Amino acid sequence: MRFLIFISIFIIVFALMSIYISKRFIKKLHFKKVYKNYLNYFLIINLIGVFCYFLFRRYPLIPNEIYFLLSIPIGIIFLLFSTTIIYDLTSLVVNKTVKDNSRRDFLKKTLDFSAVAIAAGINSKAIYNAKHAQLEKVNIKLNKLKQKYNIVQISDIHIGGLIDKEFISSMVEKINSLNTDAIVITGDLVDTNLKFAKPALEELKHLNSKYGTYFIVGNHEYFHGVDKIISYVKTLNITVLENSNTYIGNKNNGFNLAGVYDRFGERFGSYKPDIKASLKNIDITSPTVLLAHQPKYIEEIDTTNIDLILSGHTHGGQIVPFNLLVKLQQPYIKGLHQHNKNTQIYVNKGTGFWGPPMRLGSSAEITYINLLPY
Repeated sequence: MRFLIFISIFIIVFALMSIYISKRFIKKLHFKKVYKNYLNYFLIINLIGVFCYFLFRRYPLIPNEIYFLLSIPIGIIFLLFSTTIIYDLTSLVVNKTVKDNSRRDFLKKTLDFSAVAIAAGINSKAIYNAKHAQLEKVNIKLNKLKQKYNIVQISDIHIGGLIDKEFISSMVEKINSLNTDAIVITGDLVDTNLKFAKPALEELKHLNSKYGTYFIVGNHEYFHGVDKIISYVKTLNITVLENSNTYIGNKNNGFNLAGVYDRFGERFGSYKPDIKASLKNIDITSPTVLLAHQPKYIEEIDTTNIDLILSGHTHGGQIVPFNLLVKLQQPYIKGLHQHNKNTQIYVNKGTGFWGPPMRLGSSAEITYINLLPY
């Protein structure tokens, strides 16, 4: 039922955005009527694509080539909507400031063609960005850490549809080439029915690191059978931190690694985050790194005994200007931040993507974290 409500609201919002694009952008273009009609038909096709995307997102039974075509309409409509707002504002400025009719018409026609060209270019660039995860290297100093360690963090992979076995295999190869001490996956690994995700998940068995791979659930796991996903991930030689902790490194010379369920568990009614349980019996002489999917969780807990939190969830906004909306809901969107005197937080921008295979202003990332002693 929640899924149906979400889809209904989402499609209504995108229908309203499409109407705005048609009325405030396409209708005003200095193009022949037949071309305007083509653009409106294109909008309608995209809106149908949004509906079909959600249908096959849950049950990916179609070839990836078709799924790709169904996945991009969300990004196209959103970017066209953003372009329309800028076009509207620019047109207003031209109408108010340019008094000469012939000059105003020339500027408006130039604006029309430029807006269409820019919109096409931005969409192409966004699709390219989503396919190429960048290696982000960051140095983080921790109190009480006695020697250097390195961690690879991946997050928000969203296995399902275009994030398939081939994608995961390539990602695993890149990570293994880094020869890391530990690998952490900070949620939203699976975003489809588990039976469709298994071929891609199996590739994670090939992850190699000195102290192993660790996983916490994100909010999307709750939509697809969080209990079954946790059980299956455990069969892949991956440790699932369920409000629990472990010790990385040699005794008294390493760090505590803790993990909590996602805060969505409070709404879900089970698999709720419990910070006290996750930090139980930690070695207080060593620093503590906490895996928590949503950056917002940092505002809900006492961080006195936590040196570093690794999060994801935000996708770095994924598509500008969506990052502005994310900022209203999350305290941090990407990168490293000093939250208070005791605690730092690093937010991974996501290794995969959700919705359209597009990223604009926020690259996909695999994070290589050097943990250094002060």
